[in-house]
Amino acid sequence: MNTHNVPVVTVVVAAGSGSRLGARLPKALVELDSVALVRRAVDALLDGGVSEVVVTVPVGHEEAFREALAGTGSRLVHGGATRQESVRLGLAALAAPDDAVVLVHDAARALVPPEVVQRVTSAIVDGADVAVPVLPVVDSIRSVVGGGSEVVDRAMLRAVQTPQGARLGLLREAHEWLRRDGVEVTDDAAACEYRGHRVALVPGHRDAMKITEPVDLVFASALLAERKNR
Repeated sequence: MNTHNVPVVTVVVAAGSGSRLGARLPKALVELDSVALVRRAVDALLDGGVSEVVVTVPVGHEEAFREALAGTGSRLVHGGATRQESVRLGLAALAAPDDAVVLVHDAARALVPPEVVQRVTSAIVDGADVAVPVLPVVDSIRSVVGGGSEVVDRAMLRAVQTPQGARLGLLREAHEWLRRDGVEVTDDAAACEYRGHRVALVPGHRDAMKITEPVDLVFASALLAERKNR
């Protein structure tokens, strides 16, 4: 629920293929316990206080997305050749004012808890330029150097999730600069950093895992079952 006196809007990136999931349809339309991933993601964002939703979709699948998102009030726009381009197109389609909080979320993180959405929103309302949810890295990490490798101190590392938040005008400007300069970055926090903005970190959640491979669907289904037993 949105308790802030500011619009909270979102771009859900859902234009990717389902090839690594072994699916013949876009990944966002793959079902998790009979509900499309994109629908689960949008529902979580709405539960977290979002009031306007734009979903970037691949050309030729509009009707399937409309069916999956029926009743959510989502608007669809065609995605671009890259995630970065899809986000830029989605931002352009939002009708909110420049000072609105905008969240950019990957449909593949379908089980993001609403409280993570609220943490990101609150960080921006409280004055952060950009906010991202993160988790400590639990695996041992090695960096490949030349013909060998070396240990990386994981205590200083964080795994980044979505949604990532900023003010709408700030994020639009950042993506426009990337387009003008021909620069590609990995996410929206990096887009803002390119313009000199600082990134605030908020606690993420294990449930916000990115569903990429078939085994991830198994884990996600188990998470849903565990939620029902809470």
